[in-house]
Amino acid sequence: MPMFFIVGLWGTRERRIWAAGLLFIYTLVGSLFLLFSILIIYMELNTTNYFILIYNNLTGPKHFILWAFIFLGFAIKIPMFPFHVWLPEAHVEAPTVGSVILASLLLKLGGYGFLRFLLPILPKATKFFLPCVNTLCILGIIYASLTTLRQIDLKRVIAYSSVAHMNIAVLGLFSNTIQGISGAICLMLAHGLTSGGLFLCIGVLYNRYHTRLINYYGGLAQVMPIFSFIFLFFSFANSSLPGTFNFVGEILILIGIFEFNTTVCLITLFSIVLGAAYSLWLFNRICFGSLKTTHINLFADINKKEFFVFFPLVGLTIFFGILPDSILSTICCSTHILWLHTLV
Repeated sequence: MPMFFIVGLWGTRERRIWAAGLLFIYTLVGSLFLLFSILIIYMELNTTNYFILIYNNLTGPKHFILWAFIFLGFAIKIPMFPFHVWLPEAHVEAPTVGSVILASLLLKLGGYGFLRFLLPILPKATKFFLPCVNTLCILGIIYASLTTLRQIDLKRVIAYSSVAHMNIAVLGLFSNTIQGISGAICLMLAHGLTSGGLFLCIGVLYNRYHTRLINYYGGLAQVMPIFSFIFLFFSFANSSLPGTFNFVGEILILIGIFEFNTTVCLITLFSIVLGAAYSLWLFNRICFGSLKTTHINLFADINKKEFFVFFPLVGLTIFFGILPDSILSTICCSTHILWLHTLV
């Protein structure tokens, strides 16, 4: 509900009411599926105690219906293809702080739901529906990456990039391997830092020039060198450059996927190449080339306040990229327990 008001009241364009409505309708439908799932569980086992549920194997047709309802509920919140329509609209219309909250925090609720509820409670149904999940993720990654290349709005580029990266994380979650699950958690954390940083970069430009159209920008490296360097760093991190936290997550996911399906791993590798393509394409369009002074003729680099906002995001991305064991050792026990629950 707070995001509904952030988008609807403090949005930046006239379509903010439409975007807030999409956000409300999609998340409401997902919540209804989760409510139906809870009711089915209660009617079947007469309890909703989590620790009882993970040690009770549900069987019969209700088992698969329950899995589908829970999956749909959290797939909308990630979002996965084809339930992603609300996300680009919400990002484009939301203010900068709304986009940062949405990308860095709220999208991770779907991944948390898969980790906490779907995988440990319904492992047999998860294995049965695994080909369907892999297909949806691959379609989502390729579709979002190719759609990103044809966008003219800066926020839409980052929004579709978020769809692609979150689908890669879902592939890792459903890989049924310790490496894949650990990599998915790392990628979700890294995406929160990187995507938040990219949206803040777009917010810096919008606060100064009040436009997000890519065609109005060019050659900013000549007049905004500090901003260009920070934007280049987050673009490289979004492309999973070695030494960044994103690389740790994606390489672990690829190792985990390779163990159970080589074909899916190769397609995911191709999608990572697409990710580097749209990240570098966006940076090149904004920061290189000649200055376009037709609509923008006053330029100002980032100030101290903005620098200190970016500094912790850059520092954490590098720190966890160089020392990923600080995260992996923390989640090691939990990922092993989850992996044991997924074995059927």
